[in-house]
Amino acid sequence: MTIAGLARPTGAGDFDFIHGSWQVRHRKLRDRLVGSTDWIAFGGTMHADPILGGLGNFDQNVIDQPEGRYEACTLRLFHPDTGQWSLHWIDGRDPKIDPPLYGAFKDGVGTFFGEDSFRGRPIRLRFLWERPTLTTARWTQAFSADGGATWEVNWIMEFSRT
Repeated sequence: MTIAGLARPTGAGDFDFIHGSWQVRHRKLRDRLVGSTDWIAFGGTMHADPILGGLGNFDQNVIDQPEGRYEACTLRLFHPDTGQWSLHWIDGRDPKIDPPLYGAFKDGVGTFFGEDSFRGRPIRLRFLWERPTLTTARWTQAFSADGGATWEVNWIMEFSRT
């Protein structure tokens, strides 16, 4: 694919696997950053489309948590000047664009870091996209309350193409 007649920059196709429709199996810690080992499981769906001639994509999620269904979106943008992606989460329960995470894919794994807050205290976030294929993908979210010295994985999403 070309963008305005030019070849796509290296890395711009890293998220091409995500375009289309998916069933999603979620597992989430019931409570975060308190040492919990109690996981809850629930379902959902996601659909993603390319935007900006392939320099980004936008997905729409339906998340069926036990306490109720909600919608959320992700805007992903590729930055040719740095070779990195920015990931922007929008949660329908509190509709605002969360602070972005930045990163790239290396050896089939996408690693993205950002800064945010959780329950009023600053945290680091890490998203991993682990060796996605055209039919399956796995995403994990982790929080760190100590600047990245230790990480708590608190949300896992397993994607299956529909």
